[in-house]
Amino acid sequence: QVQLVESGGGLVQTGGSLRLSCAASGRTFSSYVMGWFRQPPGKEREFVAAISWSGGMTHYADSVKGRFTISEDNAKNTVYLQMNSLKPEDTAIYYCSARRSSGSPGMYDYWGQGTQVTVSS
Repeated sequence: QVQLVESGGGLVQTGGSLRLSCAASGRTFSSYVMGWFRQPPGKEREFVAAISWSGGMTHYADSVKGRFTISEDNAKNTVYLQMNSLKPEDTAIYYCSARRSSGSPGMYDYWGQGTQVTVSS
C-alpha cells in the first residue's frame, strides 16, 4: 500500500522559508515522478514542482521558479520542497503526489493528506 506523508508546514512571515518533506513508502519509486501541488483557499489545486526519482530532472511552475527547490533523498525515500522568499499568495494546502514516469504528466496516482502553509503579510 502506497503512503505519502507530508510534514513541515506551518505559519511563516513574508520573505521567510519553510521546507516540506514527503516520506514515501509501500513500493519502489525508482520509476516514478514525484510532485508537489497546492490548493490555495477557495481555488483549484495547482501544480508546483516535480522531480523524476531516477535522473533527478525537475520542473517548476512559473510562479515559484527561483524561489522553490524540489529535491530527493533516495536513501530515505523522501522528497523535499524548499520554499524561500515566501509570499502571502503561497498560502495553501500543499500535497505530495506520485505518478509512473511512463504515465501522463497530468495524471498522478497517489496523494498525501496535505500540509498547511500560511504566509502572513
